[in-house]
Amino acid sequence: MMTERFTGNSEQEKEIRYEARKTLRRRVWDYIAITAASLIYAAAVGLFLDPNSLAPGGVTGISVILNRVTGLQTGTWMLLINIPILAVGTWKYGLRFILSTMYSTALTSYFTNRMTSLGAVTHDPLLAALAGGAMIAVALGMVFKAGATTGGTDIIIKLLRLRFPHLRTGSLFLITDALIVACSALVFRDIDIALYAGLVVVVNSLLLDLVLYGRDGAKLLFIISEHPEKIVDRLLDELDVGVTYLSGRGAYSGREKRVIMCVIKKQHAYKAEEIVRQEEPRAFTIVTGATEIFGEGYKSIFSERM
Repeated sequence: MMTERFTGNSEQEKEIRYEARKTLRRRVWDYIAITAASLIYAAAVGLFLDPNSLAPGGVTGISVILNRVTGLQTGTWMLLINIPILAVGTWKYGLRFILSTMYSTALTSYFTNRMTSLGAVTHDPLLAALAGGAMIAVALGMVFKAGATTGGTDIIIKLLRLRFPHLRTGSLFLITDALIVACSALVFRDIDIALYAGLVVVVNSLLLDLVLYGRDGAKLLFIISEHPEKIVDRLLDELDVGVTYLSGRGAYSGREKRVIMCVIKKQHAYKAEEIVRQEEPRAFTIVTGATEIFGEGYKSIFSERM
């Protein structure tokens, strides 16, 4: 009995140590990702956006504007503005979350000042807007997936996501950043520069959703057929997709019907539609977009929503 108890405890201790090592490795990789993302973000601001007076919204945009007004470095303004926001984040999310965010914010601010001193990579505002917007989107996606933010409006966006979980992160950034871009047009008195800054926001918004959610868009098909078996057999055999029968009743005829429901990736949707046309051209078919799909072949239902 004592031997069994000792063995059981030993196995339990091994499991605890394994989980502790696993958690430690994950946190180390998270901080490596945050460091790399902070460097990418700072390069986008210091080498592309700030030298071309592009205020891309958020705390970064405000900092670029204040830099021109006061002369204080952009990265320093980013740190100063983030202090009260981080205080709110500590209250809402706890110290563990905020520690990684503080780390990201401090690195981003420091690297931004260092990058700005190197000068602009390009003085073409269009190229600067495209490159800067893309780099910021990649950096934000990396930081979010590591369980942190770069501070600023990132924390505000997370708070909004708690209240409105159906809204996507990129869309919320688009709204808040557009307001700051509009302010930059008034401060700089240059509508062209403001429009280029707006382009940064658009590029960032579109690519951020792609980085966070991936290209898992698909087509959702509802097929009402008199002979659904042939269509289902071909969908299963030729496309190897999941198919579900739904029960339906015709409102006019009162007849019971089986409705075929099928989610299929965009690149295979045309083939599914062709199968329906070949088997029953008169079948009533509804094809609509599905932007997020969880389950086998798509994203895990247990993955963290950003």
